[in-house]
Amino acid sequence: MDELKAKYLGGIADAGDESTLEDLRLAAVGKKGEVALKMRELGKMTPEERQTAGPALNALKDEINSAIAAKKAAFADAILNERLQTEWIDVSLAGRPRRAGSIHPISQVTEEIYAIFGNLGFDVADGPQIETDYYNFDALNIPPEHPARQEHDTFYIHRADSDNRPPHVLRTQTSAVQIHHMEKYGAPCRVICPGRVYRADYDQTHTPMFHQFEGLCLDKDISMANLKWTLEEFCRTFFEVDEIELRFRASHFPFTEPSAEVDIRCSWDNGQLKIGQGDDWLEILGSGMVHPKVLAAGGVDPKEYQGFAFGIGIDRIAMLKYGIPDLRAFFDSDLRWLRHYGFAALDMPNLHGGISR
Repeated sequence: MDELKAKYLGGIADAGDESTLEDLRLAAVGKKGEVALKMRELGKMTPEERQTAGPALNALKDEINSAIAAKKAAFADAILNERLQTEWIDVSLAGRPRRAGSIHPISQVTEEIYAIFGNLGFDVADGPQIETDYYNFDALNIPPEHPARQEHDTFYIHRADSDNRPPHVLRTQTSAVQIHHMEKYGAPCRVICPGRVYRADYDQTHTPMFHQFEGLCLDKDISMANLKWTLEEFCRTFFEVDEIELRFRASHFPFTEPSAEVDIRCSWDNGQLKIGQGDDWLEILGSGMVHPKVLAAGGVDPKEYQGFAFGIGIDRIAMLKYGIPDLRAFFDSDLRWLRHYGFAALDMPNLHGGISR
């Protein structure tokens, strides 16, 4: 036993590399190593002999394994010390610049909308982007002959000839969310419905996919005066202008009666839009009192409840507030302009009207 110990512990101490060390391990404690063979002989010994030889062999095996582990650690330390001697880094040098990420203007404006209407007591409602023909048109009092129901205006989902399900479309407005919300929660209610919408249109001020949010407020004594105040408060806060003047022009939308286009007073100074001052007017949204048929489609009794609704293009008001000239820039593959229009990741408004940092 002493000879084996001296043989292998000496060999481990003199080993010059890990390959030699591995050979010594196999020769000593491998399956066919000398220590392993000695342990197999325990079965031939008397109980008294095993009581002495067994612990001694186990102790020798542990000692050899410990010596091998220590030698491997010494090899690793030697390699590290050699690298430290030959490699170096100047820790006083400035680090490589890393471009910081930023918030997309659409995301920034959406968060601003959440914060403003949250302060006004509105909840946020969501719904599917693929809608049935019923929720997207019929429930909103849009008649079958309306141009919006034609394929040149709306994206219809392809169906096999044997598919008898009702037609499905990519929703053309988030107004459909109002129907889902009324069906589920009834009235009274106060919600905004933001999301992506789709229409077959593409130019400087229109894209096939864009972002929109609807507002819906229902109760027993809601009037156009409530609508006017709500929109004035929103525009005043969103555009950060103390004096806001809105103009309501009579219009027609199938889902509201009466309906009104809403303009905001503005002016142009050397190509720059100024909100709240001047002699010009700019259309920014559509609105009106919810049509009784729409209330009935949502399961709300139009004889007991009434309310207002409005719809605003998020992309459009982002363009107005931050001076973005072309709606298509939001979706172009070249997003270098985001370095100018982007927002720091933590500069996000919270529901208390402040900035979270």
